[in-house]
Amino acid sequence: MERSLPDTEHALTQAAIAGFFRAVRAKLNLFVVTELRMKLRDGLYLIPDVAVFRGVRPAKVPSTAPLIAIEILSEDDRMNEVRAKLDEYRAWGVAHVWLADPYQRRLYTCDDRLIEVDLLRVPELEIEVRAADIFD
Repeated sequence: MERSLPDTEHALTQAAIAGFFRAVRAKLNLFVVTELRMKLRDGLYLIPDVAVFRGVRPAKVPSTAPLIAIEILSEDDRMNEVRAKLDEYRAWGVAHVWLADPYQRRLYTCDDRLIEVDLLRVPELEIEVRAADIFD
């Protein structure tokens, strides 16, 4: 799958999300990575904008699902391709699959469909990520 070309809004959102999780990483035993290639299965590698692993440092090319996978929209993204990528993360076993839209300043969770939310919750970590935490 060809990757979109990120711009400033995308980059700022990615930095804010990664920064949010890095701030709590030691307390919650998290490993936060950006743009890490992951092997979902033979022949399928995807690169989430931000991924959060819990407990164990990820392998050089992880083949075990992270706790959280976050995609950030770019202006040239096609929604059907983004949705397919989000569905692959869910099928792989990612517990929390999120989408951030820096242009509309909206957040979404992805289960069987995209749901717009005001904040993103990780109950097992007892944390919430609000739009104000991410978007300037």
